[in-house]
Amino acid sequence: MKRSLFVGVILVALALVALPRAQQGRSGGQGRGGGQGQAPAAAAPFQHAKGTLTPIPIDPERPWGWATKAYMENPHRKLYNKAKAKLLSGQQVFSFTQSSFNPEQYCQYAPHYDFVWFEMQHSTLWFDKVQQMMAACPVTGATPMIRMPDGLEANMQKAYDLGVLGTIVPTVNDVFQALRVGRYSHFPPQGRRSQGGSNVWNTFLNPGETYRDSINDNVLSVVMIETPEGVANALEIARTPGIDVVIMGNSDLTSFSGYAQTSDQYEDLLTRTRDAVYKAGKYWGNAGQQFSSGNKLSADSRFHQNGKSNDGFVPPARGNMVQPAAQ
Repeated sequence: MKRSLFVGVILVALALVALPRAQQGRSGGQGRGGGQGQAPAAAAPFQHAKGTLTPIPIDPERPWGWATKAYMENPHRKLYNKAKAKLLSGQQVFSFTQSSFNPEQYCQYAPHYDFVWFEMQHSTLWFDKVQQMMAACPVTGATPMIRMPDGLEANMQKAYDLGVLGTIVPTVNDVFQALRVGRYSHFPPQGRRSQGGSNVWNTFLNPGETYRDSINDNVLSVVMIETPEGVANALEIARTPGIDVVIMGNSDLTSFSGYAQTSDQYEDLLTRTRDAVYKAGKYWGNAGQQFSSGNKLSADSRFHQNGKSNDGFVPPARGNMVQPAAQ
């Protein structure tokens, strides 16, 4: 009896030692080097997988974003949302991430990027502080966008009323969540946003325009797919009126699926979502800018958190800026 008890204790101890290693193998790829989201070695390049699926080809008569453009009241108007204008011209867009209240830093970085990703999901930053930073150096070049804590009407209204030109709503799993995002990012007749607005963009209005009759076309409404459930519902999510861009929440997709970002299974999740978004006529992208190049889908990945600046600007220091390697 004592011997069998001793053997049992040894087996349990060995299992506890092996468990973390097994979990590392399952959830690797959170960062570029994989393994529990740890930062990779500096010299280790991101290893892109090929996957088992062949992406559907692009029809020249149905380019990326054709439905986004068709949804606009005036697709030919000059936009004051520079990030949206760049997407409509067929280019990739990149941001810097502002996750804390630091007007000096915001003003230093904003002129060099397509948009600013104000981080309100994983930070304590709130609407009044975002408004103060925008006021510190208004209209600096980077389109102001907020990664929202959620897609609730009350929060969406606050975001757009303070003057941002886009929102990024995380963890959208189904069409019901997507409908809420599309509705409250637009005024009627396209949406259900109530009266309210901002004078931030008045100097950029075309002759005869007002904020109220131009903002719908300038809104860039982005949702994030981060779960296998979201991948399964990607076509319905992307087809939702008022949704312009669908991006992958790359780190959370690893967390929810258990597939490393460097695995074929993970690449297939990207391909399925990419195909669905293309069929819907919207734009597709990845929060992780590591997918903006070097991957078989990179040419189709248009919207990214962080990444290259427009003019070669190199941040002097990270400071309060979030540049996660684990997206």
